[in-house]
Parts: sequence; C-alpha cells; structure tokens
Amino acid sequence: MNDKQSKSVFQLAAGLVLSGMLISGHADTAAELHQDSLEALELLYSTNQVADDFGDRAKAVLVFPNIVKAGLVFGGAYGEGVLIQADMAPEYYNSFTGSWGLQAGAQSYGYAVFLMTDAALDYLKDSNGWEVGVGPTVVVMDEGVAANVSSTSIQDDAYAFIFNQQGLMAGVSVEGTKITHIVP
Repeated sequence: MNDKQSKSVFQLAAGLVLSGMLISGHADTAAELHQDSLEALELLYSTNQVADDFGDRAKAVLVFPNIVKAGLVFGGAYGEGVLIQADMAPEYYNSFTGSWGLQAGAQSYGYAVFLMTDAALDYLKDSNGWEVGVGPTVVVMDEGVAANVSSTSIQDDAYAFIFNQQGLMAGVSVEGTKITHIVP
C-alpha cells in the first residue's frame, strides 16, 4: 500500500471511530439524560466522600454520566450532561475534546464539575461554550489531590471529579474540553 492509500485508510478509520463516538455518547431524550446524570452523581457521592462534601457546598453541579473516548493517533471524546442547580430546571450541555498524538483504544467514563462560585456558574451560562483551561479555574480531583483538600479549604472556582472509567485507553483529562449548551 502506498502513502496516499495508507493516509486514506487511516482517515476513513478515524472518521468511523469518531462517528461511532458521537452516536454512543448521545442520550435518547432529555428525561433519560437527566435521570442518567442523577444516578451518576449518586454513584460518585457513594464512592467519594470529598465529592459528596463538595456537592453540599456547590452552587451547581454539571454532570456528564457517559463520555466516550476513542482514538487511533487522532481521537476525541464526546458526551452529554446536565447542569443540576437547586430550585432550577435542568440545563443541558455537551462535552467534546479532540486530540492527536500517540494514542490507541477506547474507553468510557463520567465526570462531574462542581461549580463553587457564582463567577464560574455565570461563565458557564453566559459564554458561548466553555473551554476548560480558559476562564474559571478547574481543579481535577484525582486521589492525590482529594486526600489534601476538604470542602472547608475550597479556594478555586470549580472542581472536576472523573469516575466510572472503563476501557482500554490510558489517561483522562478535561483540559481543552469544550462544554457547550444544547437543547436535546
């Protein structure tokens, strides 16, 4: 196979992987997405006391119950989620990350962003899509960070907890993720 044919085969394979991600990361209805998000948040709370404590103090929580990530040199991650805020109707968002580099595989996971300040909540609602890493500070809470943080020492705008990882792809990051308001 020559270089031009190899490139075409690669582009076709990458396109199929990404289109499959978009289909599997898409919820059927707003009601199902809302229910899935509530169940995912309860799972996170039941397995992570720090997240549960943050939930008590957050202005709102943005929950993505099922992000699908796949890649073969070029990759991406996509899923839909719900902004849960006391006494407010749910709002719906999608999460998309594109990537390239040494990567191969697929995985699914969920994540929740605890919006701790009015500024973070306003930025999410008022911006035309929030690219994580631009705007309010988001701290990703892995086990090491969580061991040294309590809900009484909160200083940053938002905290992200990744949970329920499954699959054969190393590493999850929310840096560079674009979060955009949608109408499901």
